[in-house]
Amino acid sequence: MNAARYAELSGIALSSQGLAIADAQVTTLDQLAPLAPAGPLAHYLYQVPELGEGGACSLFGQLAEEPYDLRPIMGGQNADNDALLARLNAAVEHVTAQTQVDWLGLYPAKVNPIGDKVLVKYAYCGAPSRPEFPLTAEFATISNNATVGLSGRGRLIQDVAAYLKDGGEYYTCDPKVQAELCIPLYDEAGNTIGILDAEAFSPDYFSDEKLAVFVGLALWTARQL
Repeated sequence: MNAARYAELSGIALSSQGLAIADAQVTTLDQLAPLAPAGPLAHYLYQVPELGEGGACSLFGQLAEEPYDLRPIMGGQNADNDALLARLNAAVEHVTAQTQVDWLGLYPAKVNPIGDKVLVKYAYCGAPSRPEFPLTAEFATISNNATVGLSGRGRLIQDVAAYLKDGGEYYTCDPKVQAELCIPLYDEAGNTIGILDAEAFSPDYFSDEKLAVFVGLALWTARQL
């Protein structure tokens, strides 16, 4: 899939220059060296915030005692998963440095060990955040991530405060976030297989060029899964 097809499916508008940047970004990411983990399980375990009553909202700044462990939902630790997480973490680190975005995460759609279909965070840069988002219509009423994961259409919010003032629903993990981009990951047939989420602490952050970089990351990520 190329950037033009991606823009058509997702509804994310890019200029002709932006489309070219997105396609070139895929090549750039292909050439990155995998990011070696700090320890054997460093890419599988990460800190997460406590969830509020009923598990609906994250309690920002309050970390759970136990880290989230990707191994159960990925089918265990093995060489293929080690390599996948090393590639994804390298790409997220590279794009975060390239764009200076404040938060960035990649979420494939998976079935968790209790049989629920969820978006699960495989790689990210930024503050600890919720590891799984239920892919249900109910949760989509408060979550852009779930909405995009179910609909296959991207969401760009350039000003969170204005969006909320106009009656929009928004899942707040970090109150500093003022702009958010949530876009799908597609397989070659155009099926939604996950999402990319990017957040900025300033409004109107997502220029055409930055959108293109994130679309390129989404295209590249889908090819890894």
